[in-house]
Amino acid sequence: MEIHDIIPDHNALLALEPEEVGGVILEYLNALPPGAQGPLNRYNFGLPHTVRDYPREFQTNISQVLMEGWMWLEREGLIAPKPGEQGEWIFITRRGRQVKNRAGLETYRRSDLLPRHLLHPQIAQRVGSAFVRGDYDTAIFQAFKEVEVAVREKSGLPADLVGVQLMRKSFDVDDGPLTDFDSENGERLATQHLFAGACGCYKNPQSHRKVGIEDAAEAIETIALASRLLKIVDARKRNKVD
Repeated sequence: MEIHDIIPDHNALLALEPEEVGGVILEYLNALPPGAQGPLNRYNFGLPHTVRDYPREFQTNISQVLMEGWMWLEREGLIAPKPGEQGEWIFITRRGRQVKNRAGLETYRRSDLLPRHLLHPQIAQRVGSAFVRGDYDTAIFQAFKEVEVAVREKSGLPADLVGVQLMRKSFDVDDGPLTDFDSENGERLATQHLFAGACGCYKNPQSHRKVGIEDAAEAIETIALASRLLKIVDARKRNKVD
């Protein structure tokens, strides 16, 4: 297999971003037969034979684009200098073997976008696999489901109270079991609206239909909101309700 076999159209290759080119290179390197060590060297990889199947007038530009992808792979730790070797020899790292090809690289890139260290641990655990698959609707639903479950458990309210109504009852300004009565009335009302509105906007639609969220950034922002709500719930003490 050659680079040309993966992306035969030179215009398509030249239009790729460095991380996308990196996926092409990784697919090529992982497909090398046993003993084919020559391409596992930056200098060798950059020689004209790597791009010989492309039109001659584009070969220099293609070589430069491929080197951008190679450097991206190094930066991400998907390839690394080979220990004990002089020169430009590299090996494919454990992560690089796992990623394997362009499809795997896309999954890896999505996974890297999710700021797990900033999220509530419970939400980070629940949404991770769906987010990596690009199933953002499911990831958002799971995040807000965790919020609803936590609110019900901490408030002690019955199981038949769900969604927006559960939030309104739990944070009722006068007798909500999760209401902060040390805050002034306007803040209590705002918190009630915050939980009820977030549940109505982001959990209920995913419960009833496929919303079709395709933007990773939008999904991350929404999941982060659920994480913040869950942290608020964790910090609340349950009030005695007559």
